Amino acid sequence: MSPLTRQQFVRRAAAGSAAVALPGAFAALARAGVDPSKVKGKTLVFSNWPLYIDVKNHRHPSLDQFTQKYGAKVKYVEDINDNASFFGKIQAQLRRGQSIGRDIIVMTDNSPYPALLVQNKWVEKLDKSVLPNLANLQDTQRHPAWDPNRDYSLPWQSGMTGIGYNAKFTKPITSVDQLFTDPKLKGKVTLLTEFADSLGLAMLSNGDDPAKVDDASFDRAITKIQKAVKSGQIRQFTGNDYAGLMAKGDVWAAFVWSGDMVQLHADNANLRFTIPKSGGMIWTDNMLIPKHGNAYLASVYMNFVYDPKIAAEIEDYVNYICPAKGADRVLLKTDPGVAKNTLIFPTVAMRRQLHSIDPKALFNADYKTKWQKVLGA
Repeated sequence: MSPLTRQQFVRRAAAGSAAVALPGAFAALARAGVDPSKVKGKTLVFSNWPLYIDVKNHRHPSLDQFTQKYGAKVKYVEDINDNASFFGKIQAQLRRGQSIGRDIIVMTDNSPYPALLVQNKWVEKLDKSVLPNLANLQDTQRHPAWDPNRDYSLPWQSGMTGIGYNAKFTKPITSVDQLFTDPKLKGKVTLLTEFADSLGLAMLSNGDDPAKVDDASFDRAITKIQKAVKSGQIRQFTGNDYAGLMAKGDVWAAFVWSGDMVQLHADNANLRFTIPKSGGMIWTDNMLIPKHGNAYLASVYMNFVYDPKIAAEIEDYVNYICPAKGADRVLLKTDPGVAKNTLIFPTVAMRRQLHSIDPKALFNADYKTKWQKVLGA
């Protein structure tokens, strides 16, 4: 998903301040397998995207609970506005083998940067000795191609890419081919500018696997999109500014992100999200520990947020796809509307329909050049 457009997502509250230290039950920590001497009095520096964690009364309750339990302060910094610019700020220090002064950063896997960080060994390994809640990770998230054993990363939140449509103007749209060819939709369709999203959905519609892109499958997908552009079926390529166009009825159907549709549906019940019959795409924002970050403390924190109760508290505010099993059961008691929303907690069947992009394709200069030509057509 495009990080710049994610900034435009409607969120429900302003960001809060960093947590303060409170006493913790350190004997209990020791019994739980956490070394109090490695967490007490330490400071976790956590860089994340704005408005991407729970907020109440200008504080982050989950961070306050972490401090109370472990005696570690959290310096929570909302300084990631997009993957490319943030990576640009940190790469020189990482290249020189220097610390960037952070213990956790969050980057998106449909950009090349998480894979690049792992390949260059610019991240620390997770300390799985303090990560028993790793067992709560959703099965479909366990083996991404760029970090197949989750040695260096854990998901923070995810989102789906599929088809959105306005049921006031069109019958249900269940396939990419329908979107690209239905004459009633001509000029009322938009696609996403993001390579991983639009090319991925087109590849799936051709029966190809976007997790294993080769020249032939790439060319088939781009030819399919070019044909729909030249015919006038596709009106334009957008970031999430399709949201306003759909709300006004100027666009009837589009490649969309699930997070947008959660917000849009609240104001327009005619708007629908569907995973195409051939499959949808999933993107994930991942927690990584940059080189020289405190891997022990960061891993303890990751374990903490994979507790279903804490994951539920974060999810109730964020409303993206929760990576931790059990959070929905907690929310059934506290906020059943969120718990039952399949755009936030996809069913097992939905998850099986979701695919990730081949990270190697994101580095392919020829593919990027060809895609930019399509966008400029």
